[in-house]
Amino acid sequence: MLAKKRFGQNFLHDRNMIDKIVRSIAPKENDTIVEIGPGRGAITFPLLASGCRLDAVEIDKDLIPGLYETCPTPEKFHLHHADALTFDFGVIAPSFRLVGNLPYNISTPLLFHLMTFTSHISDIHVMLQREVVDRIVAKPHSKTYGRLSVMLQYYCDVERLFLIPPGVFDPAPKIDSALLRLTPKKSRPLNAKQEQYLEALVKLAFGQRRKTLRNNLKTILSQEGWKNSSIDAQQRAENLSVEDFVTLTQEIEKNGDLCNW
Repeated sequence: MLAKKRFGQNFLHDRNMIDKIVRSIAPKENDTIVEIGPGRGAITFPLLASGCRLDAVEIDKDLIPGLYETCPTPEKFHLHHADALTFDFGVIAPSFRLVGNLPYNISTPLLFHLMTFTSHISDIHVMLQREVVDRIVAKPHSKTYGRLSVMLQYYCDVERLFLIPPGVFDPAPKIDSALLRLTPKKSRPLNAKQEQYLEALVKLAFGQRRKTLRNNLKTILSQEGWKNSSIDAQQRAENLSVEDFVTLTQEIEKNGDLCNW
């Protein structure tokens, strides 16, 4: 089965890299694992060898017959023909682990979608474009630190495990990939409504990176409102830590100075 460009498919085929990735995931017999984009089953079947239950979400209907035909433990394998961007992962199990080789063209919106299911997810191991992984693990005061860094670090502990070269995929992409581990935090400082405010705040703050917070956030925080804030309005968004963004969200809500949330 040839890879389809419209689905952003790059099939993993290198046995050494497959083994390295599976060792990093360390599946166990009592695990429920959800895989996004099983493709030809390169990771799927080694994971199933642990005895785990595996639910796969695959958008390409042409891959489905081959996965069922070659699956060594069909009684443990459940396949959902669906688009991961809109799939309700919460229906699979109360708690599960998530893995996947995420298509480059939808990786960012898909990660944000997955963050809405963190109460169900124990950990996440995904292959992503190296540049995206670098942005996710970036720290304040760097050019790669941005909205993706703040939001994923708010929801999860993040760790780049290792690089994955182009040659282990078919077809080979033109760029390096990396394996990322995300571990959802058991508790977070904001409630659900405040988290919506945080997302809106962070998006606005990084809207124009060269501008100050005062300029980027003028639609939601007045000049008077900044006087009651512990955050310096003359800073740029890239200088604020995740904790600073949380503090600013709480202060704006507390002061009732929500011009246009």
